[in-house]
Amino acid sequence: MRDDADAGAVRQSRNGSVLRITLDRPTRRNSLSHNMIDDLVAIMTAAATDDSLRAVCLTGAGGDFCAGADWVATNSEGRRPRTGDLTRRIPHTANRLVELVATIQLPVVCRLRGWAVGLGANLALAADFTVADADATLWEPFVDRGFSPDSGATWLLPRLAGVSRAKRMLLLGEKVTGSEAAQWGLIHDAVADDELDTATDELLERLASGPTVAIGLAKQAINYGLHATLGQSMAHELASLELSCRTADFKEGLAAFRDRRTPDFHGR
Repeated sequence: MRDDADAGAVRQSRNGSVLRITLDRPTRRNSLSHNMIDDLVAIMTAAATDDSLRAVCLTGAGGDFCAGADWVATNSEGRRPRTGDLTRRIPHTANRLVELVATIQLPVVCRLRGWAVGLGANLALAADFTVADADATLWEPFVDRGFSPDSGATWLLPRLAGVSRAKRMLLLGEKVTGSEAAQWGLIHDAVADDELDTATDELLERLASGPTVAIGLAKQAINYGLHATLGQSMAHELASLELSCRTADFKEGLAAFRDRRTPDFHGR
């Protein structure tokens, strides 16, 4: 994607059926420029319709994951957005990015080292599985900077950690370590720094070798159930079950169960 030393870049690479997306602006703790956010939206949108993919990994170059949107550059003297700019632009940029991470029918794994701030923290929370360095820091500094939270923070945090802890992070601006985030249920796991790459890769390998259609439908059903009744959720599950039972992976799963062996899923 676009590569500018000041604006940063988003790099993508393939390892078999796993797409690795790297935020590459380490001198700014991988804070996201407008161009980087646009590129991320484009990459995630393309991934959503790529049948050859079975998992996505989000990571940051250098010692940090992401310091959030680059508000300093956006609001520098002479470049302040005109009134109404946020309500016109953000639904199609930062908000759309978080929504894609949360809803794409592929498992998304976030590898978190160092800082995850604001939008960066919310991307980590929106991922299906975030594996963090135990000493990493998640921080939602919106109120500390004089404005209210955005990019899904007020939706993600209460659901993952409860209202009380959400208020500690969003109203008091408390920083949370990777270890605390795992204990709170904000993220999947926290490990020692020298174990981070191995833990992330093992999880990606496990997900990428799973029944991709069933995983995607299950992810969709979980998201649907957050705002549905029990009856509505069960009806949604039934429609998903009808689809997943028609896949080759379903047939392989039954055959493996019958033969008492490990299934060999192909994501179809």
